[in-house]
Amino acid sequence: MGARILIPPSPKAGDVIDVRILIQHPMETGFRHELSGSAVPKNVIRQLKLDFNGQLLLDAELGTGTAANPFLQFQTQLFESGWFTLSWVDDLGVEGTERVQCNTRAS
Repeated sequence: MGARILIPPSPKAGDVIDVRILIQHPMETGFRHELSGSAVPKNVIRQLKLDFNGQLLLDAELGTGTAANPFLQFQTQLFESGWFTLSWVDDLGVEGTERVQCNTRAS
Protein backbone atom coordinates (compact mmCIF):
# COMPACT_ATOMS: atom_id res chain seq x y z
CA MET A 1 0.00 0.00 0.00
CA GLY A 2 1.12 3.48 -0.71
CA ALA A 3 -0.28 6.97 -0.53
CA ARG A 4 0.22 10.41 -2.00
CA ILE A 5 -0.45 13.77 -0.44
CA LEU A 6 -0.84 16.38 -3.15
CA ILE A 7 -0.43 20.06 -2.25
CA PRO A 8 0.39 23.23 -4.20
CA PRO A 9 4.16 23.63 -4.75
CA SER A 10 4.78 26.86 -2.79
CA PRO A 11 1.71 28.61 -1.39
CA LYS A 12 1.92 32.05 0.18
CA ALA A 13 1.64 32.24 3.96
CA GLY A 14 -2.05 32.67 4.79
CA ASP A 15 -3.32 30.99 1.60
CA VAL A 16 -6.17 28.50 1.71
CA ILE A 17 -4.93 25.42 -0.16
CA ASP A 18 -6.45 22.21 -1.47
CA VAL A 19 -5.01 19.08 0.11
CA ARG A 20 -5.59 15.91 -1.89
CA ILE A 21 -4.98 12.42 -0.52
CA LEU A 22 -4.87 9.24 -2.59
CA ILE A 23 -4.32 5.88 -0.87
CA GLN A 24 -3.72 2.65 -2.77
CA HIS A 25 -5.85 0.10 -0.92
CA PRO A 26 -8.33 -2.54 -2.17
CA MET A 27 -11.01 -1.62 0.42
CA GLU A 28 -12.58 -5.10 0.41
CA THR A 29 -16.17 -4.90 1.72
CA GLY A 30 -16.49 -8.54 2.73
CA PHE A 31 -19.43 -8.98 0.32
CA ARG A 32 -17.41 -10.13 -2.69
CA HIS A 33 -16.85 -13.84 -3.36
CA GLU A 34 -14.05 -15.77 -5.05
CA LEU A 35 -14.83 -18.10 -7.96
CA SER A 36 -14.75 -20.95 -5.45
CA GLY A 37 -17.64 -19.32 -3.56
CA SER A 38 -15.68 -18.31 -0.46
CA ALA A 39 -16.10 -14.75 0.75
CA VAL A 40 -13.19 -12.33 0.42
CA PRO A 41 -12.54 -11.11 4.00
CA LYS A 42 -13.48 -7.53 4.87
CA ASN A 43 -10.46 -5.24 4.87
CA VAL A 44 -11.05 -1.49 4.80
CA ILE A 45 -9.08 1.42 6.19
CA ARG A 46 -10.48 1.90 9.68
CA GLN A 47 -8.67 5.03 10.79
CA LEU A 48 -7.14 7.83 8.76
CA LYS A 49 -5.36 10.83 10.28
CA LEU A 50 -3.60 13.81 8.78
CA ASP A 51 -1.68 16.36 10.77
CA PHE A 52 0.39 19.41 9.95
CA ASN A 53 3.36 20.07 12.23
CA GLY A 54 1.73 17.87 14.87
CA GLN A 55 -1.67 19.63 14.71
CA LEU A 56 -4.49 17.25 13.76
CA LEU A 57 -6.30 18.42 10.60
CA LEU A 58 -8.30 15.32 9.67
CA ASP A 59 -9.45 12.32 11.68
CA ALA A 60 -11.68 10.00 9.65
CA GLU A 61 -13.17 6.53 9.98
CA LEU A 62 -13.73 4.96 6.59
CA GLY A 63 -16.15 2.11 6.00
CA THR A 64 -17.34 -0.45 3.49
CA GLY A 65 -19.03 2.26 1.40
CA THR A 66 -15.64 3.71 0.46
CA ALA A 67 -14.31 2.78 -2.99
CA ALA A 68 -11.00 1.08 -3.60
CA ASN A 69 -8.04 3.48 -3.68
CA PRO A 70 -9.85 6.19 -1.69
CA PHE A 71 -9.38 9.82 -2.68
CA LEU A 72 -10.09 12.61 -0.20
CA GLN A 73 -9.85 16.35 -0.70
CA PHE A 74 -10.27 19.26 1.68
CA GLN A 75 -9.02 22.79 2.23
CA THR A 76 -6.89 24.25 4.97
CA GLN A 77 -5.16 27.55 5.61
CA LEU A 78 -1.40 27.59 6.07
CA PHE A 79 0.56 30.23 7.93
CA GLU A 80 3.94 28.51 8.08
CA SER A 81 6.08 25.91 6.38
CA GLY A 82 5.99 22.39 7.73
CA TRP A 83 5.19 18.72 7.26
CA PHE A 84 1.91 17.01 6.44
CA THR A 85 1.88 13.52 7.98
CA LEU A 86 -0.74 10.99 6.91
CA SER A 87 -1.25 7.76 8.83
CA TRP A 88 -3.78 4.97 8.49
CA VAL A 89 -4.59 1.45 9.73
CA ASP A 90 -6.80 -1.18 8.08
CA ASP A 91 -8.87 -4.11 9.40
CA LEU A 92 -5.87 -6.45 9.15
CA GLY A 93 -3.82 -4.13 11.36
CA VAL A 94 -1.60 -3.01 8.49
CA GLU A 95 -0.42 0.54 9.12
CA GLY A 96 0.89 3.09 6.68
CA THR A 97 2.43 6.54 6.86
CA GLU A 98 3.30 9.16 4.30
CA ARG A 99 4.88 12.60 4.75
CA VAL A 100 5.26 15.60 2.50
CA GLN A 101 6.86 18.96 3.18
CA CYS A 102 5.14 22.22 2.35
CA ASN A 103 7.23 25.39 2.09
CA THR A 104 5.27 28.62 2.27
CA ARG A 105 6.60 31.87 0.90
CA ALA A 106 6.09 35.38 2.25
CA SER A 107 2.91 37.10 1.10
